[in-house]
Amino acid sequence: MTTRFSRRSTLASLLASTALLSTGVTRATFAAGAAANNSNEARLVFIILRGGMDGLSAVPAYGDPDFANARDALAIPPPGANGGTLDLDGFFGLNPRLTQLHGLYGAGELLVVQAVCSPYRSRSHFDGQNVLECGAPVPFGLDSGWLNRALEPLSAKGPRGIAISSAVPLALRGNVPVMSWAPSRLPAPQEDLIARVASLYAYDERLANAFAEAQAARGVMGTDSAVRAGAGAGGSAGGGGERDGRGGAAIEMMRAAGKFLARDDGPRVAMLEASGWDSHATQAQPAGALYRNLSALDAGMDELRNALGATWRNTVVVIATEFGRTVAMNGTSGTDHGSGGAMFLAGGAVQGKRVLTDWPGLSVANRYEGRDLRATTDMRAVLKGVLHDHFQIADGHLEARVFPDSRSAKRIEGLVRAPLAGT
Repeated sequence: MTTRFSRRSTLASLLASTALLSTGVTRATFAAGAAANNSNEARLVFIILRGGMDGLSAVPAYGDPDFANARDALAIPPPGANGGTLDLDGFFGLNPRLTQLHGLYGAGELLVVQAVCSPYRSRSHFDGQNVLECGAPVPFGLDSGWLNRALEPLSAKGPRGIAISSAVPLALRGNVPVMSWAPSRLPAPQEDLIARVASLYAYDERLANAFAEAQAARGVMGTDSAVRAGAGAGGSAGGGGERDGRGGAAIEMMRAAGKFLARDDGPRVAMLEASGWDSHATQAQPAGALYRNLSALDAGMDELRNALGATWRNTVVVIATEFGRTVAMNGTSGTDHGSGGAMFLAGGAVQGKRVLTDWPGLSVANRYEGRDLRATTDMRAVLKGVLHDHFQIADGHLEARVFPDSRSAKRIEGLVRAPLAGT
């Protein structure tokens, strides 16, 4: 039962840093002026789930005859049972914590890819994340990110890309200038201070531009850009549930991404990262880290969609992780590093309500090295398909610049709706 697919003087510097942090901006570098933008341009959000999300818990293959035995206590009950899977297509489902994503699926705005992985087939978080972000077939094959290289042919009034993070992740680093934003715990600066700093910077073009950009970001997020009460500690997205520190930060970050992308002069692409997906122990506990992470991701997606408003219909959200996890439960009621896993495409521009997979099966004989879900889809094929159809990026640029040495990963067509005018 499968759904087939067709694959960024000392005093001045100090003041600049203080001003940027006080407005909630840790780094702001805008792209040079480009062609006119309009509200109908395509937008892309890239979310990395760091740690290796268990794809069989996020997207249970309950229809596979080996699923229940292979997963043991980790097997989520079938649809209709107490705490059961949210059905997708009669074979695959979603974790019961992913209710918002399930609603998007029903609305035709979520596409699930199962048994997918980057070209990396070993089990190091550092190497796996490097491959996922740099776009090379091997770890540390490139020192820039595929997402930054994909921005090269795109136009925008303001920045072409933004990292919702205190630092720009590898995937968004490269020749194209980008900006970053992260919520600040510092109190909002007084307007008098802002006016005096602006006057001080007026005779230095570089500082004046940087400060103006910081102020523009402050205007997007409001004068109070501190982490909200539910966010607590944990400056990077990811981790726990909606009401704990890291989960609240994740939701705040996704809301921020939507606000930036919804502006006519906003960036074309936003990147977020969520940590804490390494589930070696007590994975199936409803109060455990995996289930809290899934709840935070689900709630964050709802915040992102609401913040985007009408721009949602022109948006693709890509949610990916560096690798999947072992099929069988380990001795501490968790799973270990694996290979094949799941990824999501969401948004109003997605041709959804589908599960794309060349399903390999869960029997021991069908597993990679006898332990992992075998990856049958190269993640680069999915990403190339999105970039080509959503942003009209030419195949030549995709093959030569974005994902070099990837001709074996032929782009998958039909992942997004008809191309948007003026992209």
